[in-house]
Amino acid sequence: MGAARKAVRANSRLNNSALLTEYLAYLRVEKGLRPLSCEAYARDLLQFAEYLESESGTLLDATQAGVAGFLEHLAKHNVESRSAARKLSCLRGFYRWLLLDKRIHRDPTLNLESPSTWKVLPKSLAVSEVNSMMERAALAADHPQADAVALRDRAILELLYAAGLRVSELTGLNVADLSLDAGRALVRGKGDKERIVPLGRASIAALEQYLKIGRPALEKRSSSRLFLSGRGMPLSRGWVWHLVKHSDHAASPHRLRHSCATHMVERGADLRTVQTLLGHADIATTQVYTHLALGRLKAVHREHHPRAKRVSP
Repeated sequence: MGAARKAVRANSRLNNSALLTEYLAYLRVEKGLRPLSCEAYARDLLQFAEYLESESGTLLDATQAGVAGFLEHLAKHNVESRSAARKLSCLRGFYRWLLLDKRIHRDPTLNLESPSTWKVLPKSLAVSEVNSMMERAALAADHPQADAVALRDRAILELLYAAGLRVSELTGLNVADLSLDAGRALVRGKGDKERIVPLGRASIAALEQYLKIGRPALEKRSSSRLFLSGRGMPLSRGWVWHLVKHSDHAASPHRLRHSCATHMVERGADLRTVQTLLGHADIATTQVYTHLALGRLKAVHREHHPRAKRVSP
């Protein structure tokens, strides 16, 4: 690589870095995004910036062809369509910000088709698999010699599945966020958006037992967090992931979240209800479950429409 080209790339890197720093500050301060969300945005934007730098370009002079080339680059490297769609969504937000700030005159993401993700249904557990996991957790919690950890673990599993929570939402719960008498909890989702989620009988019973017996034994120091470690510290996201994986090697916290949504849609819940429960900002995110709703619609149609049933010979 010639000295001139090296200098151009170095200058591009400096310009991109300064722009990303400013945008991330905007997301953090003005949009109120959480650190983990900002980190995810930073990774996606940095990847795009590095791609542009390899072509001697910058974020400010990116073209529609450049963004399309980046998506093709992701596809060639076997990046899943859902991940590619998330990265494109991140770029759309970034270039909207630049457009509103009048730093660019045309949005390079405009009219670009998003990688089709609605056909890819997130993997979920069967109802029988979830029931088996919860039964094992209940047996451990109901054992005469059960300790506080067993009560906590059962409450975590029940809550993840009952409310379809993200891991960060679960670890961020405070005791004061629960209203067990009313059968609900206050959850803080992405961007610190609050929503009320209902709790089923099984999760309420597990939480009551944990709060009455388990948590007092774990609380070594004053803490507002609902779920505590054996040392009395708030649980980490990684620890919750490990707990779920240990309970069932085929499971994960995110898979329990998808299982909650899938099982509800299979039993007739409408997508708006599922959107509200999961805390999706856009119904398009929830539409990944559309084919389940259509499957049930077809079954109901066949059962009840007078001309949908097969005519007997």
